[in-house]
Amino acid sequence: MDEQQRNLIIAVALSLAILFAFQFFFSRPKVTPPQPTQQQAQQTTAEPPVAQAPTATPAAPAATAAKPGTPAPRAQVLAAAPRVPIAAPSLNGSIDLAGARIDDLTLVNYHETTNPKSPEIVLLAPDGTGHPYFVQFGWIAAEPGVKVPGPDTRWTSNGGKLTADHPAVLSWDNGAGLVFKETFSVNSDYMFRIDQTVENHSAAAVQVFPYARAARIGTVPVSSTYLLHEGPIGVLDGRLHDGSFGDKFNYADMEKIADQSYTTTGGWLGFTDKYWLVALIPPQHQQVKASLRFSDANHTDIYQAEYIAGEKSLAPGQTSSVESRLFAGAKEVALLDHYESVDGVPRFDRAIDFGLFYWITKPIFLTLDFFYHLIGNFGLAIMLLTVTIKLIFFPLANKSYRAMSKMKLLQPEMAKLRERFGDDKQRLNQEMMALYKRVGANPMAGCLPIVIQIPVFFSLYKVLYVTIEMRHAPFYGWIHDLSAPDPTTFVNLFGLLPFTPPDISYLHIGAWPLIMGVTMFLQQKLNPQPPDPMQAKMFMILPVVFTFMLSRFAAGLVIYWSWNNLLSIAQQWVIMRRAGLRR
Repeated sequence: MDEQQRNLIIAVALSLAILFAFQFFFSRPKVTPPQPTQQQAQQTTAEPPVAQAPTATPAAPAATAAKPGTPAPRAQVLAAAPRVPIAAPSLNGSIDLAGARIDDLTLVNYHETTNPKSPEIVLLAPDGTGHPYFVQFGWIAAEPGVKVPGPDTRWTSNGGKLTADHPAVLSWDNGAGLVFKETFSVNSDYMFRIDQTVENHSAAAVQVFPYARAARIGTVPVSSTYLLHEGPIGVLDGRLHDGSFGDKFNYADMEKIADQSYTTTGGWLGFTDKYWLVALIPPQHQQVKASLRFSDANHTDIYQAEYIAGEKSLAPGQTSSVESRLFAGAKEVALLDHYESVDGVPRFDRAIDFGLFYWITKPIFLTLDFFYHLIGNFGLAIMLLTVTIKLIFFPLANKSYRAMSKMKLLQPEMAKLRERFGDDKQRLNQEMMALYKRVGANPMAGCLPIVIQIPVFFSLYKVLYVTIEMRHAPFYGWIHDLSAPDPTTFVNLFGLLPFTPPDISYLHIGAWPLIMGVTMFLQQKLNPQPPDPMQAKMFMILPVVFTFMLSRFAAGLVIYWSWNNLLSIAQQWVIMRRAGLRR
């Protein structure tokens, strides 16, 4: 095999490797625990056993399992209990006065579909619905005889809604001289502040520990891909815990290790979904004990992320308080960066799973976001990013295309060498290497354009997949969501025929994948062709293969690839014309 053929095969192998890796490794389904049966869901469960902490700090009371009976409609459950309404610029919801739980949150600016009239995204849900998910702040008594508020304690509200301008104050008197208060404040960008206060009006000193908990009950729905982490997450003592490199921060790990405890000063922890985050943020200059806890009572899974702050000792007549924060909302990059840089929440942007190529992926997103604010469309921003990348790598790509042009000029000479030394492979290789050296051609230079694209391709794919800014971001025409595949298909002539064909995986090929395939074919026609007719046919089939494979990728990625092909064709055509291969 000569060097030119080897170069082409290496390039093809690299291209196929990256695509097969995405399709069959990153997008293969996870093993999801089976859903509980209706009979199991209806069983009443007692308070799960509490795993005692290895230190003197007492454990927080465990969350109770789901209420008996078939899950009820959300509106019905919400109407059944007294609540404090939440009406913030970015959040709607309520606080349940039973237990002072934040268990009802929807996101004002995000909807289930691209239709702005579709329902708002539901983030937190009360017990009794299909997937209970709530946050609770409370106190633990150092002595068992001290009565503190529990999961069913009925709190009293100061009245009115919780808004960005009006905090909500909940209070409860234990009847033995202790008065507990929780003051909830919320800003316009998903951040709550909770001030927990206890007043000691008794005749004896008391010791209590403040705690905060986020709990999810039942089987948690997650994406069927290994491309991102969904589940428990946190930064504890400066270290990011996100389930990577054997880190035990996954739902499956929580089931295997029922109680994981960490001592940390500052940081945060909670649960992350693809686009949404619920994070408990303790006082950043105090040491706390953070824990992940799991219990399975009568086939009902309970996942908890919590922290317990240091002891508060109150003499008679004293008051003590602690300030905590809660982030519950969309993982917007600029917003998380703001809370990290301005409010001191460490590494908060890592709640977004930018992956191993963080140092490439986030800059690519920031560049895209800059272009978006400049021109107002993420599709155009992707095209402008492609031009920027082309300019950055212009010297390398130019050198590669010049080498490929020289290789194409050498094809007649190489054919003559094969005629003369076809039976002597060693002599043939020696003569070819001498020919390359004499004209300054490099048979391996053709790999550079593809090698350069691989990390960019991976990082752009990641950006399109995990950043909420790309969710439901429109382009022009039929592309209403750059993070989703092209919705058109050739089966109904891209919508001209009045029927909707079934979505049969790779047969659902839209207009942009076809554009990508055509531009890839045109680019290959400019490359030096293998002298072997069979190999030449094989390489010309590759655009068809790539068209099928990329048909289910995000439309934004296909647009990037198509536009990149067009720019490469233009660049290569100019170079070949200067080399005398085009008139």
